[in-house]
Amino acid sequence: MDQVSVSIDVMRCKACSYCVDVCPKKIIELSSQTNSKGYHYASVGAAENCTGCRFCAIVCPELAIQLSIVKQVMPAKSVR
Repeated sequence: MDQVSVSIDVMRCKACSYCVDVCPKKIIELSSQTNSKGYHYASVGAAENCTGCRFCAIVCPELAIQLSIVKQVMPAKSVR
């Protein structure tokens, strides 16, 4: 399983909340803070729960979301 990094360009985000709606793990939320344009930009909560599905990046009309693989985590082998 891969560990994923989610990066959101807060200056491009216009708070449409499409990413919030499509995230299967519900790790993206709108911030209580605003960017310089006055939008409550998207932010990532528990990034370690990200599956890397990229739904958020796909639906973002402003192309403000980037995902990258930080490292590959190998599942533990079971001992018999």
